[in-house]
Amino acid sequence: MTDIPLTPRPTGEQPTSPPPGAVPVTVRRGLGDDAAQGNFWQQIGGRPTFEKLVRRFYDGVRTDDVLWPMYPEADLEGAIQRLTGFLEQYWGGPTTYSQERGHPRLRMRHMPFRVTPEARDRWLQHMRVAVDELELAPLDDAMLWGYLDRAAQAMVNTFDR
Repeated sequence: MTDIPLTPRPTGEQPTSPPPGAVPVTVRRGLGDDAAQGNFWQQIGGRPTFEKLVRRFYDGVRTDDVLWPMYPEADLEGAIQRLTGFLEQYWGGPTTYSQERGHPRLRMRHMPFRVTPEARDRWLQHMRVAVDELELAPLDDAMLWGYLDRAAQAMVNTFDR
């Protein structure tokens, strides 16, 4: 672990004594420049948390007449593992997804499917249920949900019904 001063001094400037009563503040960073308390993937429980999220999400998708036709019923476990791996990698976990599949290229990978605003909303509805069941701390929930919402918005590729 390394200590990084909160406000760096200009090159060549000598340290000065802090004012009386001041407490030095140091931001601690770990290997790989992760925050000392760990990365988000570790913080919320690692693979078991992301796999729980994705499996619960797909439980909802299976019952959805708009979304289910877009998913590979014959390879549902593969889809579960791919989404789990992608989310793990995005949030600081293993890089297995890119090692196996290359760059994520989310928009390109979703172009063969008609992702309408209705499909996006249904995707978000099922994902919201899955996120809620994780019972994350409010800030962790907000961080995860913010990403999922932005990603879903970006996948819309047609407004045709």
